Amino acid sequence: MAEIRKYILKHKNISAAALTLDCVTGGILSVDQVCSEAHVPVGVPVKKGRIDRSALNAWWSGRAIPASRSGLKEALLRMDIPQPQLLLEKCLGLSLSDQYWICPEGSKLSWEEVNFFQNPFSKDVGNILFGKSVDGNAVSLMSPDNTSDGWLKKRWILADGKRCLVKGGSGAVQQEPYNEVFASRLMERLNIPHVSYRLLVEEGYPYSVCDDFVTPDTELISAWYIMQTQQKPNHISVYRHYLNCCERLGISGMQAALDRMLVLDYLIVNEDRHQNNFGVIRNADTLEYPGAAPIYDSGTSLWFEKPTAMIRADAKTVCKPFKTSHEEQVGLVQDFDWLDFSALKGIEEELRELVRGSLFIDTARCDALCRGVAGRVKMLKKQVDSHSRNAIFPAAAQARADGGAEGQETGLQATKRQKTEDTRNDVKQDTAYSGKWSG
Repeated sequence: MAEIRKYILKHKNISAAALTLDCVTGGILSVDQVCSEAHVPVGVPVKKGRIDRSALNAWWSGRAIPASRSGLKEALLRMDIPQPQLLLEKCLGLSLSDQYWICPEGSKLSWEEVNFFQNPFSKDVGNILFGKSVDGNAVSLMSPDNTSDGWLKKRWILADGKRCLVKGGSGAVQQEPYNEVFASRLMERLNIPHVSYRLLVEEGYPYSVCDDFVTPDTELISAWYIMQTQQKPNHISVYRHYLNCCERLGISGMQAALDRMLVLDYLIVNEDRHQNNFGVIRNADTLEYPGAAPIYDSGTSLWFEKPTAMIRADAKTVCKPFKTSHEEQVGLVQDFDWLDFSALKGIEEELRELVRGSLFIDTARCDALCRGVAGRVKMLKKQVDSHSRNAIFPAAAQARADGGAEGQETGLQATKRQKTEDTRNDVKQDTAYSGKWSG
């Protein structure tokens, strides 16, 4: 029989559920009791007082380092851990993204004693993930690195009392850290709420660094879990479903937040804005939602894995999270009035200065990237001009979209159009980039 242990899933100091954990696989064997339905993780169904164990297991395993993480296999061997999910128990499931954790049954441990927001944590796991040596024979696994997401090499550090995430690049050009910093600067120009990234170079390798935007009183709830709070009707688009879920939860300002995110992703040609790469902030004590999370994690962009010769403003790329093309996705934007194109003047030269001195991005690639960015700004300007014309002459725009003449749409057609959205080019499967090209 597998070794099992009893835990209480806690939300800060509030007991959410009593669990039995399989310590061989790291999975949840059973949910023995629901203690507080309101504090069960968002998006995990509770019906007639019973938690959907499959959904809770997916949430639990989703806290673990993904198998696609760069260097993970070697790191697990060094730590003598057979699979990443087993690292969760070693740190009590604690994270720097939310306030959930598991407390051994019968223990008097409090959240104040163990959380990583207010207590120091081990550097060992982060050092091992970065291929660095670890002092001594005993490796401490009490680390928020056990619950960090994403495929790129990353680790949490303490710097001047702040919790900071350090993230590397990939491949021959190591471009992602530069992209992250560039996206941050672009959003600063456009006054888009965002996480600020800075560049760190160690031994010639670039890394992006940002402060944790989650506090001891708040938590990040990803769009994926927001969208699990209600079933999506087939005739409703993914985009509309997300807005509907937010509205039902009382989260305000989401339309404006999405407008800004979609404009950013168009400009930087973001290929990995999957549903766990954006979301909302929740107050962990009141369970209220102040609004959208600041935009974060934008490094898988700017033609990051394309050969230099294939970098073009109009190059076909992957698009997420709503539509399969950036041209159609930016068409979801409802309001461009906030967008000041004059603030983007010379933005390509800021990119040139940012990558200057890189050991991985040569002059030819730098030139191609700058041309590409300037081209994206021009392409967006055309999209906005077209949007403005359609706003002035909506009947003509709809007639063109329907393939008919202006003014020929019947009342029945208009009613049908309002009730049924075009979902043909919706993203069908939300998959995070794994570092491997899928064709």
